[in-house]
This record gives sequence, structure tokens and C-alpha cells, in this order.
Amino acid sequence: MRIIDNLKTTIQAALVAGLAMTAAGAAAAQDIKVGGKDFTEQFLLAEMTTQLLQKNGFTVSKRDGMGTNIVRAALENGEIDVYWEYTGTALVNFNKITDRLTPDETYRIVKEKDAERGITWLSPSRANNTYALAIRKDNPKTDGMASLSDLAAAYNAGKDPVMATTAEFPKRQDGLLGLQETYGFEAGRRNIRPMEIGLVFPALQNGDVDLAVVAATDGRIAAMDLVLLDDDRHFFPDYALVPTIRSDVLEANPRLGELLDQLSAKLDDATMQQLNGEIDVRKKSIEEVAAAFLASNGL
Repeated sequence: MRIIDNLKTTIQAALVAGLAMTAAGAAAAQDIKVGGKDFTEQFLLAEMTTQLLQKNGFTVSKRDGMGTNIVRAALENGEIDVYWEYTGTALVNFNKITDRLTPDETYRIVKEKDAERGITWLSPSRANNTYALAIRKDNPKTDGMASLSDLAAAYNAGKDPVMATTAEFPKRQDGLLGLQETYGFEAGRRNIRPMEIGLVFPALQNGDVDLAVVAATDGRIAAMDLVLLDDDRHFFPDYALVPTIRSDVLEANPRLGELLDQLSAKLDDATMQQLNGEIDVRKKSIEEVAAAFLASNGL
């Protein structure tokens, strides 16, 4: 009997220990580390993700304000579990692919490549933070323009609109160099005004320039009622905004994928412009904007 009792005791102890380990593992799996880059849109996405997960029972620690390569490395080595990335960045920066691809092809390739690295790309949003060229309304040099082909025709006709750009854009093959080749025009050095990105909007608004290179989801586009020229020959890579997550973390917490996909489905260019503008133009706090958006969308 003593042997049987001892055996029962041993089995019970093992079961208790096993349950304790399972509970500890489940608790650890619920502790999610959210990352983000170092500009407005990414600060906002990291905050929205943090608030969304917290409201759904997860313990969350947030680490934003990182550069692209740093946040990516943090995801790969497990310092963070999830952050929002752009398909074009993954295609060009991480995979060194410069082929001109459709948005669907871009997403499929980066998803497949990262699956081999233990990273899962969830459902893409409809927000595409690619390069864009913006014009203001009621400017004789650009009135009637709707596309980059229209812009090329203006340069070829000698109208010489003045373009504000970032410092590196005129020197890049995926910038002005390739743009001119694709659309068949040459802007000319005298029509290019390289400057810091924060200065291109005032320069455009004040009439110092006729158009400006911007990020397509920048909040100042809507706030200033600017027009984005259609990239009708699809030169610029697609930069769809997508939640990326460590595959082992997703496997341990399938609910994460469901929640992040729900948030992703609510995002498009107009929404991101509006949200970014709330912060950059109307000077609301990131926490306030994130909370209001989640509440208004039932998240």
C-alpha cells in the first residue's frame, strides 16, 4: 500500500508541477512586446496596438522610436514580438529586390521570405505610405494636373514647375532618376529644391515651389487640401502597411492575429492622413488619437 500511496503522491506532484509550468507558460505568452519606428505614423500604430491588446487581456510593453533596421533586428532576435512594417521596405531594404512588382506580388514575396525567418505577415491594410508628388490647388503651373504623366508633359512643354524634394530623392534610382526615365522627362537642376522633409509643406503652401515629394499618408496632405498626382505608370514601389509578428508568438496566441487583422482592416490612406494630421497639425496627443480611433471603430 505504501508503494501505491507513494506512486499516487509522485503522480499528483508531477501533475501539479505540469499544471504550474503550463500556467506560467500561458502567462508568459500573454506578455507581448510591441515595437515601432521613429516617426508620427509609427508612434501612433505602436500606441494603437498597445491599447488594443491591453483591452483584450494582454500585458503589453511598448518600445517605439527605433530606426528601420533596429526595429527589424529587434523582431528577429525576440526583443520585440510585433510591429507594423511596409511591404516596399521589406522588399527593397531587407530582401534587396528592386524589380517593379504589383502590390499583390510584393506582399506575397515578403510574406514568403519572412516565413522562412520565423516572421508572419498578417493581413495588409489599404494604407500605402509610398512616395507621392503633391500639388496645391489654384496654381497656374499645375492646375489641371492629375497624374505624373501630366507632370512629365508640363516639363517637356517647358513650363518648368519647381519641385521640393528631400535631399536624397534627386540622387536615387527609386527616386527622381528612375522617375524621369519611366515618365520620359527631365526636370533640370534649376527646378529642384532639396530640403528637409518638414520644410517641403510650408514651401508648397507659401508658393515657393509648385509641387513637393511627400509620403502618401502624411497628415498635412489632408490638412492643407493638397492633391496627390496619380502614379499612372506605377513607378513607386507599394508600401502597404502590415502588422508583422514573430511566428512562435502568433502560434502561442492566435487571438493576436485576429485582433491585429481587425485593426489593419480599418486603415487606408485617407484614414492615416486624418489620424496623422490630428497629431502633427492639430497637436493632439498620440494616446488620445489612438484611444478615440479604437473606440469609434468598436475596437
